[in-house]
Amino acid sequence: MKIAFVSPYPPSQVTLNEYGYHLIRSFVGKPEVEAVYVLTNHLNDNLRYSQYALEGLELIPCWTFNNWFSVLDIREQLQELKPDVVILNLQFMTFGEGKIPAALGLLTPWMIKQMGIPSIVILHNITETVKLDTIGMAESKLKGDLFLWIGKQLTKFILKADLVGVTISQYVDILKSKYKAKNVILLPHGNFELPPRKPVPEPLKEINLMAFGKFGTYKKVEVMLDAVKLLERRYPDRKFTATIAGTDNPNVKGYLDGIRQRYSGMSNLVFTGYVPEEKVADIFHESTFVIFPYTTTTGSSGILHQAGSYARACILPKIDDLERVVEEEGYGGAYFETDNAESMADAVAHLIDHPEERKKIEEMNYAAAKGLPMNELAQWYLSHIQPLVLSEKGQPLAIQ
Repeated sequence: MKIAFVSPYPPSQVTLNEYGYHLIRSFVGKPEVEAVYVLTNHLNDNLRYSQYALEGLELIPCWTFNNWFSVLDIREQLQELKPDVVILNLQFMTFGEGKIPAALGLLTPWMIKQMGIPSIVILHNITETVKLDTIGMAESKLKGDLFLWIGKQLTKFILKADLVGVTISQYVDILKSKYKAKNVILLPHGNFELPPRKPVPEPLKEINLMAFGKFGTYKKVEVMLDAVKLLERRYPDRKFTATIAGTDNPNVKGYLDGIRQRYSGMSNLVFTGYVPEEKVADIFHESTFVIFPYTTTTGSSGILHQAGSYARACILPKIDDLERVVEEEGYGGAYFETDNAESMADAVAHLIDHPEERKKIEEMNYAAAKGLPMNELAQWYLSHIQPLVLSEKGQPLAIQ
């Protein structure tokens, strides 16, 4: 079986690149899989993809982030490859930060349906549950309503795929009730590879609060930095570091530069910039707590699963979607009121003052990360792919 993935892939910095990296590699070497193709976005220098080369996996940059015609570029590549199935790793801004290229790219599942190729979409967010004003998509109520209408139409195109998997149970309910979809399933997120475990150094004399991701829309680090200032006053005998691991969200360019200026007086503030895949482990191992400075969520959190893989306790906002994911997937953490620095400081302080509870959360998160490794998730996919690839007569579906 030849499988084509449409997904960002390192060293691309497009959102979901890391999830794509771990998921796609897990298909390589399976006896059912003859070839794995990754249809990913162009870089300034496509040769940079060679550092992630793997036998049995072919990286094919064929579409461009923010280009209006990515769907046609992907179609051309699929016509050449003739895969047996296509798996699309998507969220609503996979193909661009601009609204038009982002929207046009999401026609890809419909286009693949027209080609007669079986397809599965991994849909990481839906517009119905996102606070649009926090992600730069609704400066006014009129624009918000328009975006919701466009989002509804795009969701219909996405649902043209043979199977659409979402990682939060609430999303299944919404898609089935609102869109009458019969091809939607709750899809396991899967867990990244478990690295060798490095416990947090004891006692906690040096405490590193680390936030990871793309910042400026619904991930805003001010609350974490203000919380660190409060913690320094509470614990004058301890050293605190605030680590911002990542880059600006494409919709808020210059956000982190503004943070650098605003908090220039903090000597314990670290900006890592973009974190390449080979450096991710170091960032998590050097952290004491993984901070989620979110004002809303846009789906299941890959960072939550990473925190579990590295056995770190999470400091989490009280947001329904995130609390639901944490509970359903067996993770744990200390909670704070959204966008409230004092509440976040209280959550961190509670785990500092109760080390046994912190260690219990670390154990819980590490155990949850063992739940469904990507290698087993790939086998789950293959069991769902077989019925799509074979017709009622047991013959491969024709590719037009």
